[in-house]
Amino acid sequence: MLGGMSGAVPHAERAPRRLAILGSTGSIGRAALDVVRSLRASGEAFEVVGLAAHRNIELLAAQVREFRPAAVAVAASRDAAAEALGAGAPGWHGEVLAGADGLAALAAGTGAELVLVAVSGVAGLRPTLAALDAGADVALATKEALVAGGPLIMEAAARSGRRLVPVDSEHSAIFQCLAGQSQAEVRRLWLTASGGPFRRRSPEELDAVTPQEALRHPTWSMGRKVTVDSATLMNKGLEIIEAHWLFGVPAERIEVVIHPQSLVHSCVEFVDGSVLAQIGPRDMRLPIQYALTYPRRQPAPPRPLDLRALGALEFEPPDPRRFPCLVHAREALARGGTAPAVLNAADEVAVRLFLDGRIRFPEIAALVRRVLDGHRPRPAASLEAVLEADREARVQAERYAAGSPATPQAAW
Repeated sequence: MLGGMSGAVPHAERAPRRLAILGSTGSIGRAALDVVRSLRASGEAFEVVGLAAHRNIELLAAQVREFRPAAVAVAASRDAAAEALGAGAPGWHGEVLAGADGLAALAAGTGAELVLVAVSGVAGLRPTLAALDAGADVALATKEALVAGGPLIMEAAARSGRRLVPVDSEHSAIFQCLAGQSQAEVRRLWLTASGGPFRRRSPEELDAVTPQEALRHPTWSMGRKVTVDSATLMNKGLEIIEAHWLFGVPAERIEVVIHPQSLVHSCVEFVDGSVLAQIGPRDMRLPIQYALTYPRRQPAPPRPLDLRALGALEFEPPDPRRFPCLVHAREALARGGTAPAVLNAADEVAVRLFLDGRIRFPEIAALVRRVLDGHRPRPAASLEAVLEADREARVQAERYAAGSPATPQAAW
């Protein structure tokens, strides 16, 4: 099947209506609820049966007041969250779950037909597997889940026969361009990248950039971690790995191109030389809505593009000397096994250390490189194996950053 995506062929049945949103207080979750409101206004009713948040209990309470889900999951203490939700959403008597177990239980146990996974980082892997194994379709916005556990997710999708629909704007674009096409007809995938705020900075200038500068993305409003990843181009490196698993295309046939206008969201090049591109406004509500209503299209809130007003669209190759994270990601995918999980974990730690002012911007890539080089990949044969590699990589990254002696390579 094209793209290795089980159950991804369009058919006539109506899209799932019972929806759980994991990461409902983040940028993707908030946009998804905005989409639900818009679809409801146009007669496309969704029942929000589950919501999950990390720490923003106040916003979660407002969402619970509005959508009245059957259950919520939080990272905080269950008792404290239940008390806060009781005060913030009077009359609501749904179930409150907590921690990683609660997140997985919410994904699997609310009766959702569609689970939008938009939690940050590798924490999205376990609930993605739980949702698929419970027979729900998954709209996946957490690329790190596929980066760390790609084989596990694709096996779970194939085993359950459920849909796995991408939400990232780039992968949604490719997903749309591939509709009805044969795998044999695809020559290359083209992932577009804005280039972030430092696209014209020299390596010497990059040494002095601040977290505040890195968080000023030129075209998108995103969370802190993904914004820094966009500045280092690690975001595109992770997306290469994600595209490999989603679409079954080898890494050597997945290209990255800088496109600062961020209007061409990605392209597919076919063997006859034709290139199909998906172009749209810089608004995440579009790929989110497509994932929620797939395979149908519905009117959407963003203002449509006026092609007459677009102006010039620029494309240029990325510079691996300034953005070595692209190279690191390709190497992790080539090594296979637990290497991509280690890449992702080291990057999460490195970005946090940079935002905390403990390392300089170029040291993000250097720290990832050092952790990756110190890892001997093992088969990513189970969730436990992936999460153990993730934990080890975080420990190593902290030790390297602190200048402490690292665990001998043979130990991990």
